[in-house]
Amino acid sequence: MRLLIMGPQGVGKGTQAALLAEHYGIPAISTGDIFRYNIKNKTELGLEALKYTDKGELVPDELTNKIVKDRLAMDDAKNGWLLDGYPRNASQVVALDGMLAELGTPLDKVVALDADHDVLMERIAKRAAEQGRSDDTPEAIAKRLATYAKETAPLLDTYRSRGQLVAIDGVGDIDEIQANIVEALDR
Repeated sequence: MRLLIMGPQGVGKGTQAALLAEHYGIPAISTGDIFRYNIKNKTELGLEALKYTDKGELVPDELTNKIVKDRLAMDDAKNGWLLDGYPRNASQVVALDGMLAELGTPLDKVVALDADHDVLMERIAKRAAEQGRSDDTPEAIAKRLATYAKETAPLLDTYRSRGQLVAIDGVGDIDEIQANIVEALDR
């Protein structure tokens, strides 16, 4: 199973990605985790990414596309994967389509989670307090949510038109949300 999980910051993508990856026996690949790992370890990639994340900006497509392609080509992703946090815009959809064609691994489905703006802000503020994430300032959160609405949310129409979109309400009990996703995917 090759899946994307999409939705605004704070909707529960990371939580659901981990549960779905375990359920289907595939790696959950989060671009956010990849970048945070590199930033924490002060790698060349991490230092370059830090220039953007410190300002609440998204990492440029060229840098993101490279790390995603390398990750999808790894051995543990040969039989499937769940990609979280990518693609974020139309040019990344084109890049991902090219990567998947080159790797001979077509995308199966796109899980789209959604929740009210106020719910998202509350969840992100809680996460920032619990995890001490420096990239979750109110200003950075607002900027990322606005960018998602402008650049990423419209991508859902692309996947809907391809018959790949599975839309799920991201509010409620975590296990119920996962059950709804699995039921929709297994249909």
